[in-house]
Amino acid sequence: MNEAIPVVRVTEHGTAKLMPDVDRERAWLLTVDGAPQSYVDLDEPTYLEFEYARRLGHVLDVVAEAGAPLDVLHLGGGALTLPRYVAATRPGSRQDVVDADRGLLELVTEQLPLADGTGIALHAADARGWLEGAPGDSADVLIADVFGGSRIPAHLTSLDYAREAERVLRGDGVYLANLADSAPFDFLRSQLATFAAVFEELAVIAEPGVLRGRRFGNAVLIASHRPVDVAALARRTAADAFPARVEHGPALREFVGGARPVGDADAVPSPEPPGGTFGIG
Repeated sequence: MNEAIPVVRVTEHGTAKLMPDVDRERAWLLTVDGAPQSYVDLDEPTYLEFEYARRLGHVLDVVAEAGAPLDVLHLGGGALTLPRYVAATRPGSRQDVVDADRGLLELVTEQLPLADGTGIALHAADARGWLEGAPGDSADVLIADVFGGSRIPAHLTSLDYAREAERVLRGDGVYLANLADSAPFDFLRSQLATFAAVFEELAVIAEPGVLRGRRFGNAVLIASHRPVDVAALARRTAADAFPARVEHGPALREFVGGARPVGDADAVPSPEPPGGTFGIG
């Protein structure tokens, strides 16, 4: 058997590198400009290596009856980790994946091909532009995991963007986003205030150390018009190798404090991670 070797390609948005995992036979790590983007095990699509991906997976597991198909819109493709997860755990789901980097999509589908019949459609387009053209009430779940380098683009953080996301979701739909910040949490608080202006229910999943301001890290935002089973989520996230906490209700409102929703004119990208936070050699 031939040993897997790294694959490097310059795409529209940076230098993408697929590196085989020596410990798992058909598993790969995707980096872009040295920043880890995705991890995929082709033999075990339900295996989620990254903690933030596992937390998104937990939400996907509890938003509907186990195994029931969902219509999912993914903004940001990476190596298609979560679309593969949904296809495996919820057969019959219809999924659209939107990524501005056509070259990255081509690299991933060439080197890590999707199985036939996954119901996953790929679109090379700007996430905000595609969202604005998408039909209303067409998605059960919208997952935003878009990073330009290591930062979330400003046009995916505003009140107008949040309203577009709400329009595309069905009445009981759920919006999920992978965010990143550190104390004093100006970006995270503003995002919570922005989505609280559009959705009735909010929750955040993050490691306690991140929420206490001890380090820069990921926070998963959950927004919807109906309560999500936070008790089930809390059990699942607490049992992970790196336990996380689910914040919602009064504690989350206190965390948001006096932060205000962000308009398009005032929107800024997420903060630059401190040097070495997510980088790989």
